[in-house]
Parts: sequence; C-alpha cells; structure tokens
Amino acid sequence: MKITVLGASGGVGRHLVTHALADGHEVTAALRSPGKLTERHERLTIVRADALDAASVKTVIDGADAVVSGIGQAGRRDPLRPASTSARAVTEAMKATGVRRLLVVGAGPLNRTGAGQPFLAHRVFGPLLWAILKDLYTDLERMEAVLRDSDLDWTSVRPPRLLDTPGTGRYRHAIEAGPAGSTIPRADVARAMLDFLPDPRTFAHAVGVSR
Repeated sequence: MKITVLGASGGVGRHLVTHALADGHEVTAALRSPGKLTERHERLTIVRADALDAASVKTVIDGADAVVSGIGQAGRRDPLRPASTSARAVTEAMKATGVRRLLVVGAGPLNRTGAGQPFLAHRVFGPLLWAILKDLYTDLERMEAVLRDSDLDWTSVRPPRLLDTPGTGRYRHAIEAGPAGSTIPRADVARAMLDFLPDPRTFAHAVGVSR
C-alpha cells in the first residue's frame, strides 16, 4: 500500500514509519521539520507538511491508500489542540482527494463506559487522569467526534500509558472497549495500527490496545 504517516517524527510516528517499511509499504513521512527523521529507505519519501492545515495535508495524501497519524498533544495545555485540529484538516483533505482509510492515536481514558477495563482503571485511575489531563483528553475526544461525524473508514487506537521500551509485537485489543492492561510500548501501538489497517471490523470504531 501507499501510506502517508503524519507526525512521523513523534514517539508513535517513528515506529509507524519503521513498521510500515518492514511490511513492504511505500511510505510518505510528513512532518513540519523533515530533518527530525533520519531514517532512509528506497520506499520512504520524507516531505514537509503541516498536519494542522488541510491544504498542506492534501498535497501529501493525494494518491495514498491510507493515512496513519501519530499526532498528539505536545503538553497538557497545548494551545494548538493538535489532535482535533489535525482531525479536521485531515478529514477535509481526505474528502477532497478520495482517500478513505485513516488511523489515529487516542487514549484509553476516552473509554467512558469502562467496557473491557479493570474496575480500578475505570473507577479510580480513569477519573484521576481526567482530572490531571483534562485538556489533553478533551482534545482527543473532539478528535474522535470529528471522525465519527465523517463518512471515512477511520479507527482510533486507544492505548493506556505509553512506554519507550522495545516493542514485543504482541498486544491485546478490543473494539469499543478496553484497554485491558495499564501499559504498552509505543512500538506496539504502531504495530497494532498497521495490523488494523486492512481490517474492516475496526472501521468507524475506537479500539483499546494494551499489553
């Protein structure tokens, strides 16, 4: 497939690029500062683009089979609200170019029902995290609302606490539920996103992932 990776220099984005190349895909890595991505490959094209601007996104996704995004908050009170702002830009650009498949990174605490989660995660740690990271999670909820209002084949992958430890290639997942565990390496979030890429069961759903 031809895949455009947004936020390609970020914690999950770098792994999206690496895994997609290993899977044999042609990858366009889009980021505001191309110099931040040092990986080189014959099937990798690195381009400058602003994921918060629809016109800029349009130029890097035209002709792609899918878009995968590692865009997220830079901090608790990022004034750019990158998750929701990027979602609006990307969905607009995808509608204009005819690209339908989109995967993004959400967060486990967005599972308000607690389905598939341990009691403590839902009743104790979830509310605590919302109290501390309200701005971040509110932005991610707005992102998912934008996706749900679109007619695209989107998936929001919701991990728990992200780790920078090496990926294992193994993870648990649940559609519109979970995550069941409390942590997951960033590399395994990227692995899950690419595994879900061709799976129609994940279309128009949030999917909890964890160790």
